[in-house]
Amino acid sequence: MTAVIWEATTVEHPARTAALASMGAVSRKDKAGWLELFAADGVVEDPVGKSPFDPDGLGHHGHDGISAFWDKAIAAVERFEFRIADSFAAGDEVANIGTITAFLPGGMRIDTDGVFVYRVDGAGLIRSMRAFWELERAMATIRQEGP
Repeated sequence: MTAVIWEATTVEHPARTAALASMGAVSRKDKAGWLELFAADGVVEDPVGKSPFDPDGLGHHGHDGISAFWDKAIAAVERFEFRIADSFAAGDEVANIGTITAFLPGGMRIDTDGVFVYRVDGAGLIRSMRAFWELERAMATIRQEGP
């Protein structure tokens, strides 16, 4: 199964390229490769604001903070599927609209609809990744897969 389903524009833009690389690394479970995509002072807010992944709502800062986020939010997921329906690039940012499906241990599955915003620096490294999604809406999609 394809891990990144891209239905949006394919016009090249540095932030769009970084976003695609990020999704690819996550879908391959390549933590080291994913961390390399971020600037040393990069920030991940996924979701933006307070959440079980970020109780203070301040984001995950620098490679150490982003690595800790991976361990909390990504490592336990068996696989991810990204479906991007639209993408809007402007300045040094891109906003992607889509759904991330997480396949969890025990055959559970959850869909997260949202807007995923990436900002890059002049070298194309991710300065910030901000994911706008609602925990309650995602939790309402949890379901058992298969027989």
